[in-house]
Amino acid sequence: APTLQKALDDWTTAEPKLRALAEQLADGKAAGAFDLDTKALAAPLPRAYQWADGSAYVVHVELVRKARGVEMPPSFWTDPLMYQGGSDSFIGPNDDIEAVDEAHGIDFEGEIGVIVDDVPMGVSPEAARRHIRLVTILNDVSLRNVIVTELAKGFGFFHGKPATAFAPVAVTLDELGDAWDGGKLDLPLISTLNGKEFGHPNAATDLTFDFGQLIAHAAKTRHLETGTVVGSGTVANRDAGVGCSCIAERRVRETLDSGKPATPFMAFGDRIRIEMFDRAGQSIFGAIDQKVARYTP
Repeated sequence: APTLQKALDDWTTAEPKLRALAEQLADGKAAGAFDLDTKALAAPLPRAYQWADGSAYVVHVELVRKARGVEMPPSFWTDPLMYQGGSDSFIGPNDDIEAVDEAHGIDFEGEIGVIVDDVPMGVSPEAARRHIRLVTILNDVSLRNVIVTELAKGFGFFHGKPATAFAPVAVTLDELGDAWDGGKLDLPLISTLNGKEFGHPNAATDLTFDFGQLIAHAAKTRHLETGTVVGSGTVANRDAGVGCSCIAERRVRETLDSGKPATPFMAFGDRIRIEMFDRAGQSIFGAIDQKVARYTP
């Protein structure tokens, strides 16, 4: 298969061959093996047919809305939030976060993402879990100060959500071992901002909606095509001691604690690294490691 999308389109044929190659690589027997330079890699899917991002950690939504003085409807705990993002240009793990203006409030968001095969409309959460083919992590970059004005219009995100970055590798479910239960990933997601750990919340803790529920929600009134990417939303735990997966949440906690935020949003030259390790300490997906760079049109 020349691309991951082509492999997914013919997964029944491609998956056994890819698995055999992976086993040969693991045993050191693969012909033509080479050292992997993640800086040379694009996102696993540089373009996708659809990108649907949820907000499965409702504690995160609750905190952000509380800081804005906005009440959270009770339905948020039973009906997932989701938006449809731009999937025509996903960026690689080491590509710059290009921004025009620091005043836009540049933020990172560490998330889990899954890639599905064809999902029928009206699928149940239980059946939806069986359509997950690959798992990865991502940085759903947000321009917080732009988002505020966009949401005030009552029509959703557009300019506030620039290109999303993905880890270099997406893995099959068996690579996750007992950390994967079919719908969620029970491991910490580690974010490091300018060389200092920013947070390590566990992706299974305080998760309101698992991926079965998110996929079923996305497929409520439409079919999902093979290669659709579904995101978890910012990984967040109620325990403030584990830190955060985005700056906005830390600023919210600071505001609630002391009356005002202390942590600035990202500036040109800042670097964010997002990574997840298995129980043996091995990086599962490789790292997202990006620098914020000024873009001049």
